Formats: sequence, C-alpha cells, structure tokens
Amino acid sequence: MATNSKLLRGVVPPVCTPFTADYEVDEKSLRRLVNHLIDGGVHGLFVLGSTSEVAYLTDKRRADVIRIAIDETAGRVPVVAGAIDMTTLRVNEHVRAAVAAGIDGIVITAPFYARTHPEEIALHFRLVKKECGDVPLYAYDIPVAVNGVKLETATVLKLAKEGVIQGLKDSSGIDAGIRAVVLGAQQMGLNEFVVLTGSELTVDSALMAGAHGVVPGVGNVDPAGYVKIFDLVAAGDYKAARAEQERLTEMFNLIYVGNLSRMSFGASALGAFKASLKHLGIIEDARMAPPQIALNSDEVAAVIPFLKNAGLKVK
Repeated sequence: MATNSKLLRGVVPPVCTPFTADYEVDEKSLRRLVNHLIDGGVHGLFVLGSTSEVAYLTDKRRADVIRIAIDETAGRVPVVAGAIDMTTLRVNEHVRAAVAAGIDGIVITAPFYARTHPEEIALHFRLVKKECGDVPLYAYDIPVAVNGVKLETATVLKLAKEGVIQGLKDSSGIDAGIRAVVLGAQQMGLNEFVVLTGSELTVDSALMAGAHGVVPGVGNVDPAGYVKIFDLVAAGDYKAARAEQERLTEMFNLIYVGNLSRMSFGASALGAFKASLKHLGIIEDARMAPPQIALNSDEVAAVIPFLKNAGLKVK
C-alpha cells in the first residue's frame, strides 16, 4: 500500500455536478452531496471527471465546482480535480486554475480528438507535470473517451518511475491491465505509486489484486457500501466483501432504466445516478448538461426499486 498521506487511496467517488434550471452549478446541492459522501466514509473526492460531466462544463463552471468542493470539504479528505481537455496547452490552463484554488491532485487523460503517438502521450504527461509542480498528477486511462487509446502499461510504469505520475485511475474495463500495473510497480520498487479501479462491479477483486482504491460513479448514491467493501478486504473478510459487492452490483443495474432508442447509454447511466440522488433528497434537480437527453418520468420512477432493494431510504 502507498504510504504518502497526500496520495489517494480507498474510496474516491467521482462527484456528480448538480445544476440549476439554467445549468449553473447548484451550490447548495453540491455542498449537500459533498457532505453525503464524506458522511459515508469516503477517503477522497474526485471532481471534474466523467461522472462530473467535465466535458460539458465551461471554465467558469469548472472553477465553481472546485471552489465549492474545496470550501465544503474543508480539509476533511483530499480533493482532486480533472484537468481534462484535448491537448497540452488547454490542459495546462485548467491545471493552473486548479492549483491556484488549492487542489490536492490533478487527474488527466491522454490527449483526444488529436491523434497521438505513445511518445506524444508521454510528452503530454511530462509537460503537464511541470505545470503541477508538487501537486500529485494522476493518469486517467479511459479509452472510450480518448479515441480508443489505452495507456500502455510500459508507458504508465515509465512515467511513474520518472516521477511524472503518482497514480493511475484505470477505467479501461480491462482488469488484467490493473494487475499488470500493480505487479510492474512492485517489481520496480515503486511502492508509493497508487492504482485505483474505475469499475464499480469488480472492486473486491481489484483490491485483492493489489489496487489501492476505487473511483465508483454509483458511489455517489451509496458511498458507505464501497467503503464497506474496502474495509472488509483490508480486514481479509473476502466472503463478506463479495456479498457487499453483489448487493451493489444489483443496485448498479439502475443505469439501464433509460430507453437507448432515444438516448445514449451515458445519459441513461448518469441520469439514473442523478435521479437517485434526487430521490434520496441530496440534490434538487436531476438535469444533465445538454445535449444529453433526460430520463422521462417513468424512467425516473424506475430507479426507485433499485434503491429500495439496496436498502436505501427514498424520500
């Protein structure tokens, strides 16, 4: 396990961004969500990731999210932010703003839209790290969002050895890749390099394979459940961890309530997360940023049985 207290470990939800009717950041709802997550025992917060709708947010809205999250968290847990954009100069503008705001870590993907070579991806991370200074930099491996490019294990380990990146969030869906990075880091003596899985459904097995934590989107809804898995695996109670993982896996099926003949799968999943948070009384409005299509009233209602079956109290 990592020993640097500044580095992420444990349960680090990618925080949803609640909106007002005119798509500004709903400050009151975001503050309630931050407290819901911290009260659930999470070990850190990740704002401005995919679940945060970072790709849809203007620079002003990104700044609002960071400001509110840091202020409401008040040092109780680390807060890291995605500085996600297409290319290096754009990313570095986001980095400067986040670092100036007092962020505890920066998360970036490989460049996208522009087609890149692995060496250009490595250069991208090195140049961004220069802008981060002492603030930890985490690589975000999410092929579906970056031209289908998966970060190569060799590239990740090389950047880790150079001190460019201090951790990896793996949302590639390839569990063997997580194990390869964990083993490679161990063999290279990179004892403080942290690996976080982005898969909500294989948290128990990823932790058993040596991952240091999880970044679960549905952890917005039930953060305590993921904290329970983390604690059970740490205690060696793998049977109980599996049972809790299976409960959360059943609840996770709420992401399929949307009719995919009229909306994207991403909108269905995110819409279900936000509808859940509204049903739980945490956010006021479940709207998503355009052009995502909203769940209809029947789909919003269809979320409720999943929450009740998972033992959550719907308001």
